[in-house]
Amino acid sequence: MSSSRLPEHIRRQLDALPRATGVYMMRSASGEVLYVGKAVNLRQRVRSYWSAAGQRVPKIRHLTAQVETIEVWTTDSELEALLLENNLIKEHRPRYNVRLKDDKRYPYIRVTWHEPYPKVMMTRQMVRDGSRYFGPFTSVWSVRETLDLLRRQFPYLTCNRTITGQDERACLYYHIRLCAAPCIGAVTKEEYRAIIQGLMAFLDGHHQELLDRLRREMEEAAERLEFERAAVLRDRIAALERVVEHQKIVDVGGGDRDVIAFARDRDNACVQVFFIRGGRLIGRESFWLDNAGDEDEAHVMAAFIKQFYGESVSVPSEILLPRDLDEALIIKQWLGQRRGADVVLRVPREGPEKELVEMATRNALEALAHLKAHWASQEHRHTAAIEALQQVLGLPHPPLRVECYDVSHTQGTHVVGSMVVLEKGVPRKGHYRRFCVRQARNDDVASLQEIVRRRLNNWQEARQQPGKNPWGLLPDLMVVDGGRGQLNAVLAVLAEFELEDVVPVVALAKREEELHVPGRAEPIRLERSSPALHLLQRARDEAHRFALSYQRRLRERQALRSSLDEIPGIGPKRRRRLLRHFGSVEGIRRASEEELAAIPGMTRKLAQRVKEHLGSGEASHER
Repeated sequence: MSSSRLPEHIRRQLDALPRATGVYMMRSASGEVLYVGKAVNLRQRVRSYWSAAGQRVPKIRHLTAQVETIEVWTTDSELEALLLENNLIKEHRPRYNVRLKDDKRYPYIRVTWHEPYPKVMMTRQMVRDGSRYFGPFTSVWSVRETLDLLRRQFPYLTCNRTITGQDERACLYYHIRLCAAPCIGAVTKEEYRAIIQGLMAFLDGHHQELLDRLRREMEEAAERLEFERAAVLRDRIAALERVVEHQKIVDVGGGDRDVIAFARDRDNACVQVFFIRGGRLIGRESFWLDNAGDEDEAHVMAAFIKQFYGESVSVPSEILLPRDLDEALIIKQWLGQRRGADVVLRVPREGPEKELVEMATRNALEALAHLKAHWASQEHRHTAAIEALQQVLGLPHPPLRVECYDVSHTQGTHVVGSMVVLEKGVPRKGHYRRFCVRQARNDDVASLQEIVRRRLNNWQEARQQPGKNPWGLLPDLMVVDGGRGQLNAVLAVLAEFELEDVVPVVALAKREEELHVPGRAEPIRLERSSPALHLLQRARDEAHRFALSYQRRLRERQALRSSLDEIPGIGPKRRRRLLRHFGSVEGIRRASEEELAAIPGMTRKLAQRVKEHLGSGEASHER
């Protein structure tokens, strides 16, 4: 784009950009965060979006057409920029960034070995206090099954009582042989720690010695005619073997490593991760990415690695990849910092490791094909629902794009609105929008009018701008949660924009699931089995869920910010520095004392105070 065609407000912001390392954030006129990125030279990188080469890329052209403001943060290093970029992407989930659709943390087994009487538990949060971690496991169910099976062989503590060995009575678990009861002195501290050491050895992969010992005990019990004892040991061996069966042996020289590969078509990208621990393939998982269609493979892989390992409890010593990364050096530095030791990023060229990457790639291709086949099988069902809805409402065209609106609040506070979109009966989550209602009075109908009016104002603005912008699409059908009052309120707003004869609208009343339509005094009552009703219910329920999730986030954010304000010694300057470095209060809460104390103006004592007030974040994550 030539400088003469640049909008003046963009030109001024580009001219003011520093030639420094940092992070940039692009916002729309409504304040929505569109894109977050990092750069060694902010001025050069951001200006490239409006260059002739940048404007030839459709995704960049669509993005820049919506940018109203550009915010930048300068940092002392590229590593600090990467950390801030990760935090901002996680907090804002920008529409144009390559994003993980599912950024869940994997469950691990945690053994509090640093305690005199260690406990064993499931966790998704690593605490650097001397505990040992085993995993990752690919589901909570697999962790619970493993712990349940191991506890029968290694009866460990689960209670929070102080262990003195002098208690008068043990709990029920001792009597059903699921706890060794050090609380009453049934075992000494040394004996109890030996039990836990055996459990950790088993989780570390030393299965055979234990299984051989149990088989000998079973045979000896049978020879003594202790058939009941032999049967218990037989069942215990079978249970432990089920745990071992989940771990396939992979002959790649042992060690901990992840194998990452991906597959994509025009619109979808699937990443496959194999988890190898101690030379054993303990699990695999598929991840789906948004906004990966126009990006090159190196960028997609780098974006996935930063988001995935930004949330992972642990980082392996080696990661095998299908190709080199553009940001390999800084990503290795960041991964090494998270792990506390060097991490190797490697593209294997031959041998078993290359075969592993190829196997992961095949799995990614199969997952992608399976997803597309599933979508194809659903298409007929959605088509039938759309045709039924068109017939019921007498619409001139099939309602291929349905927008549904909902208003939610907590006793009149934190009033929010949501807009969700179904295209051909399928949620189009990239087009969902949230609204923080601005009007002061607590009026659901007025709030609904506000969000519909704002949506149509954005439609008018989008018509004046080139490029693909979801705001510029009018729905084939508007759905609102409510009755006749909500329907009339939306019709009034449509009339303001002269769209009352262009955009059909219907209200779905929750109690009787009645449809209120314009020009008809009596509501329409559909059969409960009607596919048209099911389509409307899905849209209504999704809008309600989306509004509630936004409202919950606002409440938590306000509570967290309030808790940060209340920490003695953390004034506005330190608060800004912490938020700038960690991106959010949640990021501050997850940081270690060492990371907090390293911020300019912070001390070890203040870092401890912050941790005491905010906590580690584990309980919050588990809710």
